[in-house]
Amino acid sequence: MKLVAEIPKEWKNISELFVALGDEQRQRVLLAFEKNERLNILQIVASSKLSRTAITHHLKLLHRSGALSSEKVGKEVFFWVNKTLIITEIENVLDHIKNEI
Repeated sequence: MKLVAEIPKEWKNISELFVALGDEQRQRVLLAFEKNERLNILQIVASSKLSRTAITHHLKLLHRSGALSSEKVGKEVFFWVNKTLIITEIENVLDHIKNEI
């Protein structure tokens, strides 16, 4: 057994993403998106049983983790799933597990 003094960078980068993806409500938000779809908050709220306030909270956490990207167009903010980041971060951790553990 070795003493782990520092968390590997592959794991540091993904901790916030794991937290975001670990919640069933946030999973439902992500699953509401069709492939390459961009949705505004009203569209996301319409696809959910949660309040706008709750959806806003979940969007904030998903966005901060990198799972969602966004763009402001006029007065609206559109969100989309950041598949590239999610895949890259998960693959980095899997590679570390395969090669180091």
